[in-house]
Amino acid sequence: MIARAIRSRAGRLALAGMALAALAGCSSLPFMGGSDDKPKPAELQANPNLLGVRQAWSARIGEVGFPLGVAVNGNQVTLAASDGTVVALDATSGREVWRAAAGGALAAGVGSDGTTAAVVTRGQELVAMTGGRVLWRQKLPVLSYTPPLVAGARVFVLGADRSVSAFDGQTGARLWSQQRPGEALVLRQAGVLLAVGDTLVAGQGGRLAGLNPLTGSVRWEAPIAIARGVNDVERLVDLVDRVSREGQSVCVRAFQATVGCVDTSRGAVLWTQKASGATGVHGDATHVFGTESDGRVVAWRRDNGQRAWLNDKLQFRGLGTPLVLGRSVVVGDAQGFVHLLSREDGTLLNRLATDGSAVAAGPVVAANTLVVVTRSGGVYGFTPQ
Repeated sequence: MIARAIRSRAGRLALAGMALAALAGCSSLPFMGGSDDKPKPAELQANPNLLGVRQAWSARIGEVGFPLGVAVNGNQVTLAASDGTVVALDATSGREVWRAAAGGALAAGVGSDGTTAAVVTRGQELVAMTGGRVLWRQKLPVLSYTPPLVAGARVFVLGADRSVSAFDGQTGARLWSQQRPGEALVLRQAGVLLAVGDTLVAGQGGRLAGLNPLTGSVRWEAPIAIARGVNDVERLVDLVDRVSREGQSVCVRAFQATVGCVDTSRGAVLWTQKASGATGVHGDATHVFGTESDGRVVAWRRDNGQRAWLNDKLQFRGLGTPLVLGRSVVVGDAQGFVHLLSREDGTLLNRLATDGSAVAAGPVVAANTLVVVTRSGGVYGFTPQ
């Protein structure tokens, strides 16, 4: 369950806290819980089929039960299954380019620069691969649920305690590690880690931090959400992947708290708005899009954070992280449907079907192909008609 939490300092499961956090998450994410009283998913509208899209290919990997991130590098997408299978596919045809085994069940992945791919196993190993073979392994001091960032001949890891470490991309040698005071609880899902120019940007608690990628020193911090409450669960604040980046503007979500944008050139918060979602955001030059925990899809103006539109036709369908694609906002649900909504007003343009299992990761686009992965391991490539 995405609202599970772990004790960040020790990296151990905090059983009591985890149960409370899971319960809190289920109360606001009824489609994820086991209650008999959970709201019924909204009935699907008739599909208007206003946007011509066809399924071009499909492939299969193993089941996906971890916070998968699909890496896109040119025409290639790299993805993984829970059992440690890592696969690179040609997005134009679905053809398998290479396949490798991480040597253990996965906790996080996949990060890739197109040459080197990296994942983290549940045994706390960072595993780097190239061309279908394992390049090196490195034991981590703490587990990670965030896909490693492979950039600049280095591999960066955001730990479950929100520490950040850098490793040499060729040898796996540890270059530096930046530790900050740990939060009492953090989410058992992917956090924020990306490169913006010559700055490494990481989510640490409710803040975005800009780090020097050569040394790990902190250049700036920008608060997106502030911890409130009297116990660890109430005070839980954490930034979640994915993000919307346009130039120096990076917009993110703090779990069940806010959505906000930061000017990363100076570490200044541009705006924040209250929001109750649990998954990341995506956007374009004018808007930021996200899904709330009750299944509403929201568009905020990128310049000031004011709401532009809201779609409430998909409530309680277990919506995931959106993707901006052409004139649509693409979002998958817990029943395996992929909804294409208008960027202008949120109305339905088209609906695509997969295998009936939940969409496992935020959809991605590569080589003019929309790529969707499901929990049961289906991989689908959709292209314009």
